[in-house]
Amino acid sequence: MDLDAFVAAHRAEWDRLEQLARRRGRLSGPEADELVALYRAASTHLSTLRSAAPDPAVVGRLSALVARARTAISGAHDPGWRDVTRFLTVSFPAAVYLSRRWWVAVAVAFVAVSVAISWWVAANPSVQASIGAPEQIRQLVEHDFEDYYSENPAGSFAARVWVNNSWVAAACLALGVFLGIPVVYVLWMNVVNLAASAGLMAAAGRLDIFFGLITPHGLLELTAVFVAAGAGLRLGWTVIDPGPRSRATALAEVGRATIGMAVGLAGVLLVSGVIEAFVTPSGLPTWGRIAIGVVAEVLFLAYVWVYGRRAVLAGEVGDVDRGERADTLPVAG
Repeated sequence: MDLDAFVAAHRAEWDRLEQLARRRGRLSGPEADELVALYRAASTHLSTLRSAAPDPAVVGRLSALVARARTAISGAHDPGWRDVTRFLTVSFPAAVYLSRRWWVAVAVAFVAVSVAISWWVAANPSVQASIGAPEQIRQLVEHDFEDYYSENPAGSFAARVWVNNSWVAAACLALGVFLGIPVVYVLWMNVVNLAASAGLMAAAGRLDIFFGLITPHGLLELTAVFVAAGAGLRLGWTVIDPGPRSRATALAEVGRATIGMAVGLAGVLLVSGVIEAFVTPSGLPTWGRIAIGVVAEVLFLAYVWVYGRRAVLAGEVGDVDRGERADTLPVAG
């Protein structure tokens, strides 16, 4: 076989097939018929090339084209930038927006309990003594708490913080199915650790240092944890009360949205980890560091409310696999 002559004879057909495959979902009836015919012809060409002239470059290109055309015809799922864009602008913000009542309630409860425990620790020397010896507490409030953010290289510190926080968020999301009980435990442990540090710093007159170091990254980081915990609790409540859907259908739908949230929150926590490693210990004035944290928090909340609310009004439920769920009608708000 003359490979060059064969390619030249069929190049126009392959180029046309590529054009039609890229426009899948937007083809007219005749164009769809043309796509099928060209796909069959290209499949035959591929078989001929493999048996008679197995040139790797030509066979590789034609194999990819045939696979893309097959996907366009069958409607099979083809992951790509379109799916990534849809996840970031529809699925993830919709899932976060839909669970807003849960994670806002978690945030309010977390802050209230943290303030109460912090005040209790700061106002009671006996409680402080039960936490550690005076020398240990002095070392914590005067050195360890502040040094924690700068004692390791920023890059490795950001990676470690990101992995740790992602595990916390993933635990809240995945363990919510056990009626939400493990989620409450994870939140409680975080409350105790944060409130104890705040109480000790307040008792030492260094509460300004505490908020100056916690606020830049803590706003976004804690919001991500609240979202994860709220979604986990929502998943746990679905086990108890699936609503008008069957329990299996409700759990499948909410579970897929929860899995998608784990991916999205990993990205949010990556941003907070970068802020914690590079901004929190930086030489910027306190107001500048806090301003960066506030801007990051406002941008995330605006992103959720703008994209999430729009997606929910269009009938989205944050399900990462639309093909697996029942039809959903748009809602009024």
